[in-house]
Amino acid sequence: MSNASMYLAEPSGLLSLGLFLIAVALITLLAGSFWLSCRMRTRAPRLPRPEEQPHMPQDGPVREAREIREPAEIPKVAKGGHALTPYELTHMSTRTSSSQERQRWHEGGSGSFGSGGLGHH
Repeated sequence: MSNASMYLAEPSGLLSLGLFLIAVALITLLAGSFWLSCRMRTRAPRLPRPEEQPHMPQDGPVREAREIREPAEIPKVAKGGHALTPYELTHMSTRTSSSQERQRWHEGGSGSFGSGGLGHH
């Protein structure tokens, strides 16, 4: 064996010191992250007490309301007038229909657009 290969095979004090410092740095990093997570948990908002929890309404649980809705008419803009933006139309999207009877599909129709059927005669 040559002297160069013997030199590379010998344990070096500098390499051992470097590995030791890396291990100490990793342990310090883990301990710091553990300390930081514990500190954040103590500052986190607490769970609400039972008396702070929401209560059921006096009338009982809220039930599903079913109603037939229809689109609201969009006002026409006069020539030279200001066109409404979508933000100005939010309060007029739908309204309760005057007829609360559900619409049914026409007899013989599939109820789907472009189904290839004969359609309504």
